[in-house]
Amino acid sequence: MLEIGLAGGLQEFTIHPDALKPAAIFVARVIRQNYPSLNVPLHARWRHFTVHGRDLWAGIAGRRPWYGRRPRARAAFDLAIVSVLLDAGAGPDWTYRDAATGLVTGRSEGLAIASLRMFEAGTFSANPHDPLRADASKLSDFTAAQLAAGFQVSAGNPLAGLEGRADLLARLGRMAAGTPKVFASSDRARPGGLFDAMMGSAEKSVIPAPEILRMVLRHLGPIWPGRIALGGLSLGDTWKHPAIKRADATDGLVPFHKLSQWLSYSLIEPLRDAEFTVTDVNGLTGLAEYRNGGLFVDANVIALREPAKALQPNPVDSALVVEWRALTVALLDRIAPLVRAELGVSEENFPLGCVLEGGTWAAGRVLAREKRADAGPPIRVVSDGTVF
Repeated sequence: MLEIGLAGGLQEFTIHPDALKPAAIFVARVIRQNYPSLNVPLHARWRHFTVHGRDLWAGIAGRRPWYGRRPRARAAFDLAIVSVLLDAGAGPDWTYRDAATGLVTGRSEGLAIASLRMFEAGTFSANPHDPLRADASKLSDFTAAQLAAGFQVSAGNPLAGLEGRADLLARLGRMAAGTPKVFASSDRARPGGLFDAMMGSAEKSVIPAPEILRMVLRHLGPIWPGRIALGGLSLGDTWKHPAIKRADATDGLVPFHKLSQWLSYSLIEPLRDAEFTVTDVNGLTGLAEYRNGGLFVDANVIALREPAKALQPNPVDSALVVEWRALTVALLDRIAPLVRAELGVSEENFPLGCVLEGGTWAAGRVLAREKRADAGPPIRVVSDGTVF
């Protein structure tokens, strides 16, 4: 898609490579502001559980006894999987008020805290004596009303894609219950059973990050609703674009797997905490979402041929959105080495996941706040709560 765009062949976007270096300088400046020591963690859900320097999950997990590293890892997998699946765009009008900290926030940060508090309260647990878990039996019949209560949704506080999110959790529960060899090998069926599956896949406690993604796609792929299927398999976050030409069954297909890849990044830390070594973190791609994508639009690296389309409701399967997301992934690979050069760091010590966190995602949010009153994305996307 990037090559086609550089040749001027995309129907929706033009690309302006000269703007990439100034964008990289801006991203590097944001990284230095956020992390003066340049000790940047990976872009993962765990970052959103930290409020004013206080790690809320560490506090919650630290208040109960864990009999070994594996039970805690399963709980962390439960939380990460549920929280990431609930993280599609919230819309500009929703906020969450956290009673414990007094924090009022929206978008991804608000969704994170809301899901964490629901997890802490045992909302997803079938065992009243063990709240810090998500059981398949409880998730299977999860309703939009339950989610609305936990997320403080009301007529005056609407959340985009509420029904879609609740349905995704229910699909997750049914899939986990129906696959006991994967999700119930050491406990009752739960998303956290994926930890045991990964443990069995690891060689000498070493697991490459692409293997984490492979297992996420293989074992969680069936939960995605109404998606393109190939050979009887749902392809999840994969869409069609007429510019992509291949001479096989993948003709026109563009895979992103945004939530699955972000989940993969988010599972790295629980695996490391359980004394596994995760290698090839750069084997995952950048994330095709509106903060990274917004950076390239707001920094004038890419531009719509018809700017008025930015204000129209663009479906996620539209050529415009597919182009935007594909260009985002490709340009993240182009901007990352420029950012590292500005910072004077190596790819080995500063993988793409750190560039995202420090980083392009944060810089995209800064520019959004500067350019739009609601700090929303520069292009309007219609979300069903399972994409972006």
